[in-house]
Amino acid sequence: MKIHCVWEHNGNDSILYAANFVGAYTRGESKEIALQKMAKEIASYQEWKEKAIPDSMETMIVQEKASGLAISDADSDVLFEEEKKPLSRTEYEELKALALKSAQDFLNLYEAIPDKNKSCLPARETFYGQVPRTASEMYEHTKGVNDYYFGEIGVATDHDGTIVECRQRGFMLLESQPDFLKNAVCLGSYDEQWSLRKVLRRFIWHDRIHAKAMYRMAVRTFGSGIPNIFHFV
Repeated sequence: MKIHCVWEHNGNDSILYAANFVGAYTRGESKEIALQKMAKEIASYQEWKEKAIPDSMETMIVQEKASGLAISDADSDVLFEEEKKPLSRTEYEELKALALKSAQDFLNLYEAIPDKNKSCLPARETFYGQVPRTASEMYEHTKGVNDYYFGEIGVATDHDGTIVECRQRGFMLLESQPDFLKNAVCLGSYDEQWSLRKVLRRFIWHDRIHAKAMYRMAVRTFGSGIPNIFHFV
């Protein structure tokens, strides 16, 4: 199977997105390092979705974006060419279900961690401030992008309640807008281009970044017994 990769980079620092596996990604100090990780990422992603892992995988770069952002810290502003296309109702419902599954699994992982405020990780600063260290900080950060992502496509919502509840509420408000499936491209904050397809992908991608960080932190801090809900390797 061909894995269609969108390559976003700042110098050598690279993020590769698997465009035909929405939300799957790898990072590396070069494109080659990120490419080497992709087969394991797709296997992990498919196990999480309870879908078959492709027997063979061939990566191909279908789009490139040179960025001035902090790619090494997973800052991103790329809009895929595929993310400019209208959505069918069936496709939307499938992607929405995946974004909600991701939120529910993130919540389940968070709730499984014995002490939400304990972490073995050292403090570290990035472009957006201190990196979340504890499960509580990671959860609040991930939930907090709900109103930001929806707001970029003109949906005024919030991040009250659980990560699942606020995401569900955002989708309900989105669906009350006429022609939302036309997937209009919007110019959002910092002159970044957004679309509904991008919001759906960003939710799953962002959950996956911080679920991986939370799982690895919890294993290092508490040892065995942390459920690997996302099937990270």
